[in-house]
Amino acid sequence: MKRTLFYIALIAVWELVYRIFVELFKIWKPYVFPSPVSVAETFLRLLENNVLFIAIWATTKRMVIGYLISLIAGIILGLSIVKFGFLDRNLRPLILGFQTLPSVCWLPFAILWYGLSEKAIIFVTAIGSLFSITLAVESGIKNVNPLYIKAAKTMGAKGITLYLNVIIPASLPYIISGMKQGWSFAFRALMAGEMLFATKGLGQVLMVGRDLADMSQVISVMIVTIIFGLVVEKAIFGPLENQIRLRWGLKNT
Repeated sequence: MKRTLFYIALIAVWELVYRIFVELFKIWKPYVFPSPVSVAETFLRLLENNVLFIAIWATTKRMVIGYLISLIAGIILGLSIVKFGFLDRNLRPLILGFQTLPSVCWLPFAILWYGLSEKAIIFVTAIGSLFSITLAVESGIKNVNPLYIKAAKTMGAKGITLYLNVIIPASLPYIISGMKQGWSFAFRALMAGEMLFATKGLGQVLMVGRDLADMSQVISVMIVTIIFGLVVEKAIFGPLENQIRLRWGLKNT
């Protein structure tokens, strides 16, 4: 209830600012700072025209494909770094450097390699989260309590059995955090790619609003994007984190 009242208060402040600075003093133009009513009308129009549904589907499809690629590659790369000291000494610093590089910097490479295509957008999406997931897997495994590993070896666990039953489960808090962070990085990279050269997607609808000087459409897409991220958090990463915390006794049932 309090959260609902808070959001209602935000909308009320938004409407008040619109009436004072746009309608009363005419400091801003309506297309620069639209009212909540105008944004709601634009949102409904985009829904009625199926523009949002098509855009959300296109964005979701690219996001899932790109993220799954980065997840599989990141886990394999992280495990390899832990397993082989040569990779740990030489490849890990390089991955740390790539992690600091903004995902948008990969767009020129993607365009040169794949052209203005779906592959370019998916590449940027995957590369946006790859290094975050890799470092999370590597850090998670390295920070597993050595007592767990010694106890498991004493009981006869070794090789793949040791990894599957002890090391991976013990490192899941780090891995889940890295997956969550990687998702956010991948989504930002995806939106950047769609804004530049996609024919469908939330980023493309956002750019159409910019080209038409339709701030209501821009804000509508931004709101949809925020809701999209919150849904993923509540439906996927939130439950995963809760299960991990319950398993390790960090949260009461």
